[in-house]
Amino acid sequence: MIYLDNAATTFPKPLTVRNASAFMLHHGANPGRSGHEPSMRASEEIFHAREAAAELFHAPSPVSVIFTLNCTSAINMVMKGILKSGDHVIVSELEHNAVMRPLNALKDKGITYSVAKVYPEDNDSTVNAFRRAINANTRMIFCTQASNVWGIRLPVERLCALAHEYGLLMAVDAAQSAGIVPIDLSDSKFDFLCIPGHKGLYGPMGTGMLIVSSDTVPKPLIEGGTGSNSQSFEQPEDLPDRLESGTPNVSGIAGLRAGIGFVSKRKPQMIAKHEYQLMQRLYSGLKDNKKIRLYFSEPKEPYYLPLLSFNIKDMDSETAARELNRSGIAVRAGLQCSPMAHRMAGTEEIGAVRASPSVFSTPSDIDRLLSAVNRISRAK
Repeated sequence: MIYLDNAATTFPKPLTVRNASAFMLHHGANPGRSGHEPSMRASEEIFHAREAAAELFHAPSPVSVIFTLNCTSAINMVMKGILKSGDHVIVSELEHNAVMRPLNALKDKGITYSVAKVYPEDNDSTVNAFRRAINANTRMIFCTQASNVWGIRLPVERLCALAHEYGLLMAVDAAQSAGIVPIDLSDSKFDFLCIPGHKGLYGPMGTGMLIVSSDTVPKPLIEGGTGSNSQSFEQPEDLPDRLESGTPNVSGIAGLRAGIGFVSKRKPQMIAKHEYQLMQRLYSGLKDNKKIRLYFSEPKEPYYLPLLSFNIKDMDSETAARELNRSGIAVRAGLQCSPMAHRMAGTEEIGAVRASPSVFSTPSDIDRLLSAVNRISRAK
């Protein structure tokens, strides 16, 4: 099977990640709950993972790295832990349901939002669209760094500067960009960065992070045991304990640490260079086929991520994906949990076929995909 669904989760995982995820085979104790050596070893592993993440993303400190179940959990932590009745949020028209569904649920609490138009390859117009959406009640800009459907990148650094100009908070959904686009929190000044562990960081599923770079800290969604201040019924004030309650996923975090190490060693920009070459190869192979619909420009920096969504004319995307699966090729079809992004391109009824490579993808994988797509399109 040729796996080109890495925007959903990267596969295969590096050997170092697979080995590290077996942490419980040798160190199965609960971290921070006891003073014995196995518990201390587990605590050290988690702290080293915080250090690795803080170094990669230039976070304020390791304790600003909060481990979560996934990127969606981090997004919910920010929205539901910060926003209050009367607040207004600005999002882009490319947001994933991980952003839109929590926002929609918060409407019942008197929280409103506006959707800013995105102008692909025209960052000035995109920033101006966000500026026009600001009103007296705006508390936060919350947007994706890059669309998981079209790969369109937003100028999040400029949007952060805009937010801070107006005294707003800036939260970034880095679900598709972390590990591919270099992110430097010491330079970008994002207040909150929401990250999946299992995509561009090559960690296990069921891992994610929220990095807090703001004096404004979310209220915890869950309270409970942290291994600290156990004499008090009040949740600790200090990070990371304030936002981490209960027994953590030590094996998953160990695997995530190994994934961060893998990415750090290879360098996000070098991983991206490899993936861009593959997607440009795919784009070049599809653009002259009159039965293929391409919606945006060739995936190049700095305006796109290295992924490509397309359709075969007169065929819905799910049918096309099933045909590719029969050819031994795994891609993602449908709406990719981002109906707004499809609405932008007019594909909300048919979805799109998305191909997304990883560091392990090869030119021959792309050639196999091209051959299969051309064969399927000819049959139509």
